Amino acid sequence: MSLLTIRDLSFSYDGQTVLSDVNFNVNQGDYLCIVGENGAGKTTLMKGMLSLKKPQSGTIETGDGLEANEIGYLPQQTTIQKDFPASVYEVVLSGNLNALHKKPFYGRQEKIRSIEKMELLEISDLKSKSYKELSGGQQQRVLLARALCASKKILLLDEPVTGLDPLMKLSFYQIIKRINLVEKMTVIVVSHDIDGVLETASHILHIDKTQLFFGVKEEYLLSDVGRNFIGGAKNAIKVN
Repeated sequence: MSLLTIRDLSFSYDGQTVLSDVNFNVNQGDYLCIVGENGAGKTTLMKGMLSLKKPQSGTIETGDGLEANEIGYLPQQTTIQKDFPASVYEVVLSGNLNALHKKPFYGRQEKIRSIEKMELLEISDLKSKSYKELSGGQQQRVLLARALCASKKILLLDEPVTGLDPLMKLSFYQIIKRINLVEKMTVIVVSHDIDGVLETASHILHIDKTQLFFGVKEEYLLSDVGRNFIGGAKNAIKVN
């Protein structure tokens, strides 16, 4: 059964359509990467999946008991967030906020879950350190642990390796892949890092104000859409 089913989805701002005719589904264990140029509608689609943006038309259906607020979310960091004055443990623990419901305080279950996620991401030794004093790679691990505390079945990542050096990028992708395979967590990533995407993803959704491709990675590599996009991205890297 699909965890997410997207049917004939369209979005608009101020009466102007910015994304239309999107159809795809996400099953348990998938690792989906959403790609496209800047302004293609990736952020809008992501907001829709998080119930932060209402569709102009179409539907977003959850299955297998999944609620929209049970999707773990790792957003792009802002400068203000990087200087957040809290301990690593406090940041990770805050990922359990939705699970509190009407309880006024974090309980034993939320605290154990936070510790487990820190152990999974190998940041237990950073528990008492100030978040703002960490390196970029360490901060991303902390935020990923926080997102995992909020996630039941799906983890949504928005440009998770932006600003990381090549070694940190490789390490972070390995962590995400391990979460996907070992922890059985379904992963959806929005990314411009085409090399990292092709190394780890099982499925690709390519949009450019409408859907251009959805399917398994191997089919994407053989498609005209995939070949043109990959070639263009690599040529842009060489020019820069």
